[in-house]
Amino acid sequence: MHFTRMGGFEIEDVPIIVRGDGCYLEDSNGKRYLDALAGLFFVNIGYSFGDEIGQAALDQMRELPFYTNWSYAHPRAIELAAEIASLAPGDLNRVFFCNGGSEAVESAWKLARQYYQARGEKQILGLVTPGARAGAQEPEVVHDAIVAAAQPAPRRYKAIARHIAYHGTTMGALSINGIPALREPFEPLVAEVRHVSNTNRYHRPPDETEAEFTRFLLDELEAAILAMGPDTVCLVHMEPVQNAGGCFTPPVGYWQGVREICDRYDILLSADEVITAFGRLGYWFGSERYDIRPDIVTMAKGLSSSYAAIGGVVATDKVMEPFLGPTSMFTHGITFGGHPVMSAIALKNIEIMKRERIVEHVRESEDVFRSTVAQLLDIPIVGDLRGTGFFYAIELVKDRDSRETFSDEECEKLLRGYLSNALFDAGLICRADDRGDPVLQISPPLVAGQAEFDEIVGILGEVLIEAAALMR
Repeated sequence: MHFTRMGGFEIEDVPIIVRGDGCYLEDSNGKRYLDALAGLFFVNIGYSFGDEIGQAALDQMRELPFYTNWSYAHPRAIELAAEIASLAPGDLNRVFFCNGGSEAVESAWKLARQYYQARGEKQILGLVTPGARAGAQEPEVVHDAIVAAAQPAPRRYKAIARHIAYHGTTMGALSINGIPALREPFEPLVAEVRHVSNTNRYHRPPDETEAEFTRFLLDELEAAILAMGPDTVCLVHMEPVQNAGGCFTPPVGYWQGVREICDRYDILLSADEVITAFGRLGYWFGSERYDIRPDIVTMAKGLSSSYAAIGGVVATDKVMEPFLGPTSMFTHGITFGGHPVMSAIALKNIEIMKRERIVEHVRESEDVFRSTVAQLLDIPIVGDLRGTGFFYAIELVKDRDSRETFSDEECEKLLRGYLSNALFDAGLICRADDRGDPVLQISPPLVAGQAEFDEIVGILGEVLIEAAALMR
């Protein structure tokens, strides 16, 4: 099983989920659960559209069950790429399909690495000796500059991401990953990635202004670029709202500053929207909400609302231009990337989201969702509530006044010894996570409404009150 402590099932049965409807799941014993995590942040339309999406899959199976996008094309991939381009902000118009988020991140890094080669990064400066244009044989006085100009430029292959950020599990994506516990079993990884601070303000100095926090983050990013060598860095890869660690939203001016730094040093900016795209933040793409203007976007999860295994990379016209020459090629491929049936399902998912006004519903409901979840701040163990759209986390603390967190042993007792089991027994699925400080993540299907919000908070409230008593 994926990311699962298997030994626990020597004495406990594995929960077997057999059906779903709306925001709810049912296991093989007939027990129902409110899925307040939307699978893993991506069953955006909920569990009730199987008939409609299944029909789209059947129709495509009958017409063309499979063909590759290697030197050929097929209608559904073309249509889906056009649909994504119409929804993505700016000139993000080119789509490369794969099977999921890790492959999308892997593909984005490969695209960035090859982009600089494809556009002619090794151009030699046109320096000449004095008088050379007239054919004079004058002494060479700029020898060092000429020699330096004749050397190939350093290859751009390095990437920058943020601490605690999760970006996938394939070797390249794992290298970009900022979670040490996931990286260490597989080191050495792909060189070279550096990690900078994420946008978690909760444990910053209390007298620090938001503008000062933004300045700190941007100065640190620029310092990392300079330390690595600006002409060796090809990619800055970050989520609009960081998932791991608990829904870190950006401070004012942050994304505009990141964009300016990337422009100044000629580095591609990649937005990891595997979670935030397709409505989670109340926009088709989180990049639109925060005016990120990325060169590359990675996507998966919500693209099909998890009804199909499909992901992709969206790139701007500028990034793709060097690959469109008569002998150019993006030297990368995925056998099932843009699979006709998966593409048909994703197209139907987007059609349903538009018809049901899913994205608009999130934007219209996010304030009431936040205010409902904010009731949990009355519980002493709850220190912080952060997030936006339908994407929130509450941080659990030992002392709310000092913001003291729990030790590793206390986290184990709190999260795995009590909360996970108590929430499961109460019929609520959410994530108890300590990849940073201990948090509970709440990210329901985008069709959820007030009834679901109240049920989530009601169950969480009862369980957290017991947790506070236990840890006291």
